Amino acid sequence: MEFQPDEEQRMAVESVRRFLDDKLEPEIRGHGPGFIPRQLMQRWTSELTQFGHITAPHAEQWGGLDMGWLTHLMVFEEIVYSSLDVAIPGFINAVGIELIRRNASSDLQDRYLPGLVAGELFVSIGISEPDVGSDVAAVKTRAVRDGDDYVVNGSKIWTTLGNYADHMILLARTNTNTERKYDGLSFFLSPMKIEGVEAHPIRKVTGEYGFNQTFFTDARIPANCLMGEEGGGWTVAMKTLEYERGVTAGQASGHWGVTIQIDDMIDELSQLEHDGEPLLSDPVVRDDLVSFVMEAKALSLSGRRMAIPALNSDYPMGLALSVKYRGTEYERRMKQYTASKQGAQSALYVGDADAVSGGFWQRAYFSNFGATIGGGTTQVQANIVAEHVLGLPK
Repeated sequence: MEFQPDEEQRMAVESVRRFLDDKLEPEIRGHGPGFIPRQLMQRWTSELTQFGHITAPHAEQWGGLDMGWLTHLMVFEEIVYSSLDVAIPGFINAVGIELIRRNASSDLQDRYLPGLVAGELFVSIGISEPDVGSDVAAVKTRAVRDGDDYVVNGSKIWTTLGNYADHMILLARTNTNTERKYDGLSFFLSPMKIEGVEAHPIRKVTGEYGFNQTFFTDARIPANCLMGEEGGGWTVAMKTLEYERGVTAGQASGHWGVTIQIDDMIDELSQLEHDGEPLLSDPVVRDDLVSFVMEAKALSLSGRRMAIPALNSDYPMGLALSVKYRGTEYERRMKQYTASKQGAQSALYVGDADAVSGGFWQRAYFSNFGATIGGGTTQVQANIVAEHVLGLPK
């Protein structure tokens, strides 16, 4: 059955597309591919909130539009078409707001949700550590209660927006004397602009930045920044990863990533030749493209299905896991396929004079590996789906 948006959703998508075409895309092109300063990112993000970016799924009491997650995903998808770099901060804010709303005290909600919804503040999520990736329960960052504060020591890595963020939703170990390693973990809404907290951008193989390693050295955060019960962080962590995995239907990792649409792929391939003939005249290539188009449509519909609770009741995390796994691998294969059709020039990269499209597709391919890792690696996602959704043995 074909998905049909309602009138409100159509208006939201049409409005944000007009704004992107008429105003934001020219500004993005004028800025170029370099790092986007926080002040500029904040302005662009705030301007997009009027169309449902960040605001769509959240309540009016926080400045939201109360239009639902499905509308938010549709607006987000339009922004991704223009720039994933600009889209991602708002999506992380939207996820962070939901986690704060569900787990933080009313005082923290009153203080920070309006600014996050308006795009005036940014939040990052700190779970992974240098020695802790898929095994979230092995977190080593410590938070020790000292009077009215917790003293935090340790580091987080791959923290997207760490250098933008005003706060981090931080997972730390508050108790080391527990029978199970899943216990003793707690979440905090940790301020980032305090003594003892430093965010260092990480240079990727593409030469770009987007991830950070964040260091906590005797950083004192107020005890009232605790989200939920002390020792109850495991449940929050699983919900956080569920949201993060849902994002990656459209996420890669350009600064954070380069998200490519199927139309971009077809446009690129239409300019290539093989043995003096247009590449698209090859029936094998056309058959491959049909498969990519079908897969893109399936992923788009699955992403929208995630926002409809009634369609996720049997396996609440199953669809997010599946979309994360299929979406990031699809993007990787699509970029690899397009680059491979450039013949000998496929070995050239950004900066090489004869690189096809300036090496865009090679850069996109390398950038995409971050998306196959973040939120749980492809291999981990496949194992979880096999065990918990398909019921296969370990």
